[in-house]
Amino acid sequence: MSRLTPAEEKARLRWQCRRGLLELDFILAEFLEQHYDDLSDALQQQFVCLLEQSDPDLQRWLISAELTDFLELREVIGLIRRL
Repeated sequence: MSRLTPAEEKARLRWQCRRGLLELDFILAEFLEQHYDDLSDALQQQFVCLLEQSDPDLQRWLISAELTDFLELREVIGLIRRL
């Protein structure tokens, strides 16, 4: 299986930022476009893992500011919330 180019990977992530809630679409897409490229590899991986979570969880963590039980996602969630 071939690896994706950076542009293809970003396009894939952009598609994954499209969620069922307009607020999540905006928050995630804005973070991807404005900050993703400047993140460390570890934080980029956290963002990828974050996009694998359900919309209700993302809504609670990013909009309602509840803490996640996934310790490995807390850093990237904190970065997104501060924007």
